[in-house]
Amino acid sequence: MTHEYPVEVVHLLVSPEHAYFGRPRDGAADVPTHTPDVVEVVAGKGIRGDRFFGKAAHMDAAVTFLALEAWEAVARDLELDAVPDPLLARRNVVVRGVELDPLRGHDFDVVTAAGSVTLHGGRPANPCAWMDRVAAPGAHRALRGRGGLRCTPVTDGCIALGAGVLRSPVPLDPARAGEPVLRRHPLP
Repeated sequence: MTHEYPVEVVHLLVSPEHAYFGRPRDGAADVPTHTPDVVEVVAGKGIRGDRFFGKAAHMDAAVTFLALEAWEAVARDLELDAVPDPLLARRNVVVRGVELDPLRGHDFDVVTAAGSVTLHGGRPANPCAWMDRVAAPGAHRALRGRGGLRCTPVTDGCIALGAGVLRSPVPLDPARAGEPVLRRHPLP
């Protein structure tokens, strides 16, 4: 890895069940959701205890990331009085200080106090219509192009809350972490 960026892991989310299914007007399911200080990542499977762990249909999306700056930008765009809880997006890892989209198609390392994990950046984590219901009216549209990144874990390890480092093979611009990606480029 040739580029290193300081990053803060702000939130971690593990949920054994889906909360958003059916029609948003019916409301989210009342499912257990855990916000631990450390998550265990298993290569090729995901985060132990999470709804996507070991599910063949979700191997390329087993660990999801969201840049907190994107969530804050949505709040500004919608002129909200406060930033909605970023855990409403149901992403596993909420980070501050890193642009996510250029990681698509690349292996990258997340190093925290709990150790190091290598992940492969996959497809975008597109927002769903549920965002209008649970976050704020208009959030679904405002999150387009900045809903996060779906990843496949390449190595076993742990990710902890707090300060860390992201090692990337490609240059990133942390100032663009909240900017929407309007045009997706094909994976390298």
